[in-house]
Amino acid sequence: MVSWRKRRQAVFQEIFKTLPEAVGTAFGRVNLLGEHTDYNQGYVLPTPLPYSTTVEAARAEGVVEAYSENLRELRARPLDEGPQGDFLDYLAGVVWALRQAGYPVGGARFYVKSTLPMGAGLSSSAALEVAALKALRSLYRLEVDDKTLALLAQKAEVEYVGVHCGVMDQMVAALGELGQALFLDTRTLEYALLPLPTGTRVLVLDPGIPRRLAEAGYNQRRKECEEAARLLRVAALRDVTDLCLVESLPEPLNRRARHVVSENGRVLQGVEALKRNDKEAFGRLMYLSHRSLSQDFEVSLPELDLLVEKAREAGALGAKLTGAGFGGAVVALVPEGIPFQEALSRLYPGVRVLG
Repeated sequence: MVSWRKRRQAVFQEIFKTLPEAVGTAFGRVNLLGEHTDYNQGYVLPTPLPYSTTVEAARAEGVVEAYSENLRELRARPLDEGPQGDFLDYLAGVVWALRQAGYPVGGARFYVKSTLPMGAGLSSSAALEVAALKALRSLYRLEVDDKTLALLAQKAEVEYVGVHCGVMDQMVAALGELGQALFLDTRTLEYALLPLPTGTRVLVLDPGIPRRLAEAGYNQRRKECEEAARLLRVAALRDVTDLCLVESLPEPLNRRARHVVSENGRVLQGVEALKRNDKEAFGRLMYLSHRSLSQDFEVSLPELDLLVEKAREAGALGAKLTGAGFGGAVVALVPEGIPFQEALSRLYPGVRVLG
């Protein structure tokens, strides 16, 4: 019987006329608490999902070439070409970021396979970047630790692809462990792994609403946060702890800042709840987070608001949108042993439950 690896090698050779020399894998993630705080130098609390992207790679000279098994698409471009608005941007971007940092990478051929649902807010782009960087690290025998690898992935997405993301997605893809929440201080990059509450499951509720970050307001929200920080005379909204201060800001900057400041507080409270194994308290914080994302940060949609409420009715301890919003999915903390999926399917037909 032919092994999975042998089959992959045969397909790789058929497409690229050479065998793969290295492989890298990275998980997707959901963010339990700490939405839109990472680019404000705040705190985040994501956890990896058992869905991943795997990238096989071989050396090439002067070119980045990639085949996506999911898209059934082959693309290539010279190293000196800029982004083209396709999936190859993320792979060309990490090669570009390594070369910008002085690493001797001459190019690469990639074969990409992912079990991550695209467009659901589960950080498929960061998983792709980190998996490719792990493959390149092995391929070119680069001395790059996981934290540096995450920063290179972020640089690729911000400076090459053009999405001004924070570092959370790349950090959890590089450092996260299944069954653990990653508490990350995005200013200092100090982090800690904390067990998820016992007797619970983290589920992703995907209503099938696609999103495009660069086109849907993500960059605008970032600009609003930067302007709020400038008016408050702080380096970043992370430095504001008194909610009364944000009320002096004009609309909508006051509400944008209120979300970030209160969300940082919810992350810190969530860490303490995890340490106590207090799943009820943690769930309440998730609901408060979603309300803030919907009302103050205005990145939710009526469909997501309804899904959060139906998840509560179906028995979830907590639920909120995950990712940048403007579509995507909801993450729910659910007690083990209850017929949650069946109840939710009756309340919100057509939703896909992952986890």
